[in-house]
Amino acid sequence: MRVATGSDHAGYRLKRVLAERLAERGHEVTDLGTDSEDRVDYPDFGAAVGRAVAAGEAALGVCVCGSGIGIAMAANKVSGVRAAVVHDSTSAALARQHNDANVVCFGQRLLEDSVALAALDAFLDADFEGGRHAGRVAKLDVL
Repeated sequence: MRVATGSDHAGYRLKRVLAERLAERGHEVTDLGTDSEDRVDYPDFGAAVGRAVAAGEAALGVCVCGSGIGIAMAANKVSGVRAAVVHDSTSAALARQHNDANVVCFGQRLLEDSVALAALDAFLDADFEGGRHAGRVAKLDVL
């Protein structure tokens, strides 16, 4: 599966760690930047990942900034994106199972690498449950 990644300077290191895990799991990683820890603006990279997912250029997206919040806000501005900030394996699995999230967002300043890697694995391994959640997700899609 093709996965788009993006981060600002505050998430650059963790993005690289997560991209390595994606590659280890056999996914094709499309890195949409940034390429260093030099200061940049998170909306540019959240939007780039969101656009790639919405256009079908990537099946899923992975975003990282300092908290995960700003880059998620940027990704969620793109129609068709359901970006979720996750803090552990449980929130990551539920983002997929209940909300059909297609972009997962992490905060490098808030998570240990091991927690972020476990959350990424949980996100990738989970599937949307549909059922009672389908109507709610459909409401999100028309906003």
